[in-house]
Amino acid sequence: MKQAPDRLTSLLDECKSLAFDLNFSYAKQWKAKSKYRLLVGYLPIYVPREIIHAANGMAVGILGVGDRKQIIKGDAYYQSYICHLPRGIIEMALDSNLDNFDGFLFPSICDCVRNLSGMFKLAKRGKFTRYFDYPQNFQKNIGGTFYRELLETIINDMFKLNDMKITTKHLNDSIALYNHNRELIETIYNIRQEYPWRLSAVDVYHVIRAGMVINVEKHNEMLEEIVDLISEDFGEPMDNIRVVISGSFCEQPPIGMIKSIEMAGCYIVDDDFMLGSRWIQGNIKDSSSDPLNELVDSFLTQSAPSSAIYDVADPKGARLVKQVKMRNADGVIFCAASFCDPALLDRPSLQKSCDDAGIAHINFQFHENTGQFKVIKEQAGTFSDSIKLWV
Repeated sequence: MKQAPDRLTSLLDECKSLAFDLNFSYAKQWKAKSKYRLLVGYLPIYVPREIIHAANGMAVGILGVGDRKQIIKGDAYYQSYICHLPRGIIEMALDSNLDNFDGFLFPSICDCVRNLSGMFKLAKRGKFTRYFDYPQNFQKNIGGTFYRELLETIINDMFKLNDMKITTKHLNDSIALYNHNRELIETIYNIRQEYPWRLSAVDVYHVIRAGMVINVEKHNEMLEEIVDLISEDFGEPMDNIRVVISGSFCEQPPIGMIKSIEMAGCYIVDDDFMLGSRWIQGNIKDSSSDPLNELVDSFLTQSAPSSAIYDVADPKGARLVKQVKMRNADGVIFCAASFCDPALLDRPSLQKSCDDAGIAHINFQFHENTGQFKVIKEQAGTFSDSIKLWV
């Protein structure tokens, strides 16, 4: 059996280190090189990073602390029965983890995140704080107008800090960079669809999460090299089923849980762990006289299915079934954070869509700081075995 290239191993180690640096050292060092640079933190799921990049800023994903930081102060801000993510982020805000950030964006995922934006204002974290309210009406003259005004407001927030005016060329160039970023990520998923043993789901997770905390230029260089390396033949296939993970778009699953699912006999060939990096499906026009309009249109017409947005015209259940068939998957694992209202409210309708399409599925819940995965591994293993034996 041919082993993975040494260079791939070193790249994956670098991605792992970047992905879980809760002090965001790389981003802070990047900002320190110029007084005109900005750091804008954002929570899951999606913000248009292109406008931040075009304003000489870096968009930095803040995805919680997992099991890597003890939460003490954060528990005083939220009820114990909500998800773990906001408590961990408050802990970072009250410590020094988020020092030197210029602004924060809080996408409209749920009421917990809505409240978190207010807490940041009260704690005086960042020079600006915005609740990033996704339009729920997808008509261009209604939801599109609302969304454009929101983007213009954020652009003005950044302009007040560094006097950097976003030009048409700057924004088109930024759109092109992020188009390439999404293309490379999808190439990795496409290679793994055929050869999932070349790169584990944990490796993919580290690679994409690293891109949330570094500049897009560096991430694209890393992705290009990884694509070249995994295009070569190495490793050995196992008798695993292929599954799609659904429901983990916000609070991130523990690495041990992802490992446990794969060790139980499941190749994860698609997922929504890092949905923000893959939100826009396909490319955005990068040669427009009005690139801001292209960003608005892409949100209205190219958004990934998500429990954070209304989907009456394009049901999420049908899109999940299409995703499973496209990836040639054997089944779906519904895997949501405990108390995640958006994911758990969507689950029954998604399960029904799978039932109607004859797609096998199981479900379980997690906390991002979960430490024991024996039960989850047993469930995933039983699911794998049942498909091998009877489907």
